[in-house]
Amino acid sequence: MKPGDVQAALAFDFGLRRVGVATGARLAGARPLTTLTEPGKAVFPAIERLLKEWQPDALVVGVPRHPDGAPHAMTAAATQFAATLRGRFHKPVFEVDERYTSVEAESMGARDVDATAAALILDQFYRESSP
Repeated sequence: MKPGDVQAALAFDFGLRRVGVATGARLAGARPLTTLTEPGKAVFPAIERLLKEWQPDALVVGVPRHPDGAPHAMTAAATQFAATLRGRFHKPVFEVDERYTSVEAESMGARDVDATAAALILDQFYRESSP
């Protein structure tokens, strides 16, 4: 599946303590869904429940980087999270540069910063993959 073929997706703003989740469709846009707080691998059963409920075509993971684009420790952790999603759920997983999404969500006054950041990541994915 190519990025432009994705109609419905779940997006993730990965963090070591929290994982923001958003849902959305290419034509309708993204919306914040929830923030998962299950520790470590315990987050994956919660993700599986969301996949069963929302039936997305693909998954989108925000991958943070330094302002100059260089990777840092969380870059590796987010790409590992994406690889685990890919292997565990057998869905297409796309990675998106997510610099400043949490800052943007905070500046918007978001109640759930992590889920709102995930929605921003998904909207960015749809913008970047439009024909």
